[in-house]
Amino acid sequence: MQAQPIRDGKDRRPASARAPRFVSLFNPLGRRLAAAGLMGPNALLTVRGRTSGVLRTTPVAFVEVDGRRWIIATFGDVNWARNLRAAGEATVTVKRRTERVRAIELSPEDRARFFREVVGPYVKKVPLGGLILGMLGARDIITDPDAAAQGRPVFELQSAASGDGRARPAAPGSR
Repeated sequence: MQAQPIRDGKDRRPASARAPRFVSLFNPLGRRLAAAGLMGPNALLTVRGRTSGVLRTTPVAFVEVDGRRWIIATFGDVNWARNLRAAGEATVTVKRRTERVRAIELSPEDRARFFREVVGPYVKKVPLGGLILGMLGARDIITDPDAAAQGRPVFELQSAASGDGRARPAAPGSR
């Protein structure tokens, strides 16, 4: 199974969910903490706006396992996800390291597998991971991965310098 960009012109994703109020209040601080390398498991994503062309930077949920990296649109099809889908590439900053990346959107089936096989075990390793997901209204990523996969875009990030551009399977051990 290969993760493939979804580019058939049909928008089957639900509109973005409303983030809890504290998220919009926290984002300016989150950007500063992530830029200083102090906030994890998050990253800063800088992507060109799909209509304005202006570079936009936002903190995003970042998962790295076995050298593979993904970002999750916890609140649904939000603007940064739409911008990334349109651009296909971005800059990601993790712990003061900035890298140009290609982004490959996972299909709903690959997202469900990713939530089950990667995020579930990953969250258990992160202190307060389950509590944080609950506070963000995203506990279904763990409790009902199939439902969560329908409304939450996930992108696998690959180094723009790596060459072949082919995506790997959505989750380790899924072969």
